Amino acid sequence: MTNKKIGIILGTNRPKRIGLDIANWVQSTMKHEKLQLDIIDLAKVNLPFLDELDIPAHRNYQNQHTKDWSELIKSYDGFVLLFPQYNWGYPAVLKNALDYLYSEWDKKPVSIMVYGGHGGFQGLISMKLVTQGLGMYNMSVNPPLSISQKMFDEDGKFIDIDKSFEMIRPQVEMVSQEFVNLLEI
Repeated sequence: MTNKKIGIILGTNRPKRIGLDIANWVQSTMKHEKLQLDIIDLAKVNLPFLDELDIPAHRNYQNQHTKDWSELIKSYDGFVLLFPQYNWGYPAVLKNALDYLYSEWDKKPVSIMVYGGHGGFQGLISMKLVTQGLGMYNMSVNPPLSISQKMFDEDGKFIDIDKSFEMIRPQVEMVSQEFVNLLEI
């Protein structure tokens, strides 16, 4: 039996960011024998601002970076969208990456994990509208990752990320089980 592939899309490309530490923690916390969990870092993917001539629904991709992005996304069975809340919404780099494609997202389950000083609830609501528009299946478990200054040292690094997210760990673990149940592994 082949493990189902889940992409944890890190939706921030800021040069100084805590997102990669959080993505690694989420990946470790979600570890499950029936899932292959990969981090897809949009800073490394580095898509330019949407530059295809035709709309994504037609799948008439002309640029190699779009074709590569399409193939990568098609290879996954589901996704976690992990991003910081920006001004009650989501980062442009994430919206851009989603907008590049259309049918590749269709019917794939997605859990949305937003981090921020306010827990990211507004970003979650905004992103659910986007994923619904793309035809994705919005999962029931979408853990909020609240952060505060006391979690960080003077260099802006987590003092103890496990302790910081201890209360939310069970919900993040539940995401794995929901993927297993949905994908009928």
